[in-house]
Amino acid sequence: MKKTKTMKKLTVLMLFMAIILSVNCTSPAKQKLSGNSISPDTLGRILINQVGYFPGSVKIALLRVKTDKFEVIDVKTGNTVYQGKPGSCKYWELSGDSVCTADFSKVDKPGKYQLCLNNRSICSYVFEIGQNVYNEIAKASLKAFYLNRSGIKITSEFGGKWARAEGHPDTAVMVHVSAATKQRPEGTKISSPGGWYDAGDYNKYIVNSGITTYTLLLFYQMYPEYCKNFTDNIPESNNGISDVLNELLYNLRWMLTMQDPNDGGVYSKLTNKGFGGFIMPDKATDPRYVVMKTTAASLDFAATMAMASRVFGKCESSELKNLGKTCLAAAERAYKWAKANPEIYYRNPGDISTGAYGDLKIKDDFFWAGTEIGLAKNDVSLISKEEIESQVVIVPSWDTLGMLGIISLSLSDNPQFSEFKADAQRILLGYTDKLVKKSEESPYKISLDFFKWGSNSDVVNMALLKLVSYKITLVKKYLKSVQGDVDYILGRNATGYSFVTGFGTKRPMNIHHRPSGSDGIIDPYPGFLVGGPNTIVLNDCSDSARSRYPAKSYNDALCSYSTNEIAINWNAPLFFVLGSMDALNR
Repeated sequence: MKKTKTMKKLTVLMLFMAIILSVNCTSPAKQKLSGNSISPDTLGRILINQVGYFPGSVKIALLRVKTDKFEVIDVKTGNTVYQGKPGSCKYWELSGDSVCTADFSKVDKPGKYQLCLNNRSICSYVFEIGQNVYNEIAKASLKAFYLNRSGIKITSEFGGKWARAEGHPDTAVMVHVSAATKQRPEGTKISSPGGWYDAGDYNKYIVNSGITTYTLLLFYQMYPEYCKNFTDNIPESNNGISDVLNELLYNLRWMLTMQDPNDGGVYSKLTNKGFGGFIMPDKATDPRYVVMKTTAASLDFAATMAMASRVFGKCESSELKNLGKTCLAAAERAYKWAKANPEIYYRNPGDISTGAYGDLKIKDDFFWAGTEIGLAKNDVSLISKEEIESQVVIVPSWDTLGMLGIISLSLSDNPQFSEFKADAQRILLGYTDKLVKKSEESPYKISLDFFKWGSNSDVVNMALLKLVSYKITLVKKYLKSVQGDVDYILGRNATGYSFVTGFGTKRPMNIHHRPSGSDGIIDPYPGFLVGGPNTIVLNDCSDSARSRYPAKSYNDALCSYSTNEIAINWNAPLFFVLGSMDALNR
């Protein structure tokens, strides 16, 4: 994933401000405890899901200290409700340490608890057991998209203390020379409002918006009844449409404005020429441009719009049904353009330095787009068995999209695609079975065995694939493995952080996100998943050293764009997983 270098003077200033603020504020790990809770160990000797568990779920903590037994304490009463013996310790080369399992799955009574060792001299952070334990965090992970909207004022009614002025209306965006045509020469002004800010910067990218919007559409497709009752306190909440759809529509409608009406090609991004500094959106007033039409952007746009047409076609709303027809027509035009221009790859022009999202291998994009349009039009000729078999079976990401086509085929209820569906399910289940096996053998009880940029997104995308497999088979081993992924994200990892802002006791406070870094509010925007540990870049913060062990190489600092940035394509699978867990428990 792309990223930026923050100006040194600005970084030093922001870090200095954070230090000054921290003198007068209580850090999450030192917040006042209530009831009979015991001050938690802050050395990471007990790694646990800091948000909590469903009553009937698997509940496993990891211990980085030798002990003969552990106990679970009811915070309200101070009583021991369970005692157990740790499992054997296993070494993980990616974290450089050994961990032992502490299984307390038998504790099912709703309440708040701590896990303690050595006569309560070492205790975990407080966690909860309850039927609705993931409801609030699921809502926050979707609400984060609202807080990251472009071209809209965030009012206190919907944004609370994170209210802010409108920024980037994008109603007079210039056509960059790289995107110029006879009909739209360089400098032509077009209107392209709406959409979400992509990540920690203020730009908007079609390639990344594609997989993000698809993920939210997929969630609605899989859990329509849950979505009907899902409200998130956004301006559109009472319009008769699910807030899951309301939120994705804000971005999808922007995506439609990025298609050149003259030829059907799609601009790669809407951007400033550079990333700009850490200032609030309304203060960031540099000129905006649409840049270069590309094959990948057009294909990803086509796939997303075709998927939207299928989802909207099943909605009761006549407005959405009509929008679905518009989306399918736009998808076909973009696909036609890509077929006629099959090798136009994105590279930043000389005067543009924002994220490139440069994808030079787009066979998967063609497959995904063909699959989605084929499913939307009942046209089996757009898909072939050879294409399905040739896809790289890997965790989906903005630049590896073949699995999205596999997912859509696996869930298809169209009998014309039954043969392709069988092939897709075989591929999907074969891969997720391998992921489950990895999680069973992993010392940290997860499927992740590599750490690239945005490693946390790989964890939640692996969980997404397992949830689709569970939808197909109803085999509970997939849910058990998903619980391990959720535990990892919420604190049971080598850093000891809950990686979602606003949730957990030890959580990110200094995310690489321009509004959070410049609004003067100590707490960052809530509900965001940070990128997480990796050793791809170790010097983004010049004044701090990171671990050379990939699983521990994380820095909760504004300057750490390589580990502490947020991104829409990371939050979409986070919401998908947490929302799925909440939906399946109802």
